[in-house]
Amino acid sequence: MMTYLAIALGGGVGALARYGLMTWVSTQTDSRLPWGTLLVNVSGALLIGVLYVLVSEKMLLSNEARALLVVGFLGAFTTFSTFSLDTMLLIQQGWLIQAVGYMLASVMICVLATWLGMALARVLA
Repeated sequence: MMTYLAIALGGGVGALARYGLMTWVSTQTDSRLPWGTLLVNVSGALLIGVLYVLVSEKMLLSNEARALLVVGFLGAFTTFSTFSLDTMLLIQQGWLIQAVGYMLASVMICVLATWLGMALARVLA
């Protein structure tokens, strides 16, 4: 039961954090590109790399903390479905080159951010 509560709490905070960050980024840029979604996905990838090492390799966090942070918070914070919709909207608006660039940047940068998060956690933990 505590695991479910941890996931629900983390999910609520993650969703609010995603909304807040994406809203803030949209007020800071004057671009048609979905920079907020990209920032959320990259930072989520970085955080999941850190948390993976702390939970799976260093055993520094409990299963409840994993449920709260990885399943709950990051599950609600990262926005792959939003990324997919943003990409389709770019394509539908005729921005094919930008859509392909956005897809490549999102995947490559997020995988790199996950690797960086794991490397940082291994050094610091």
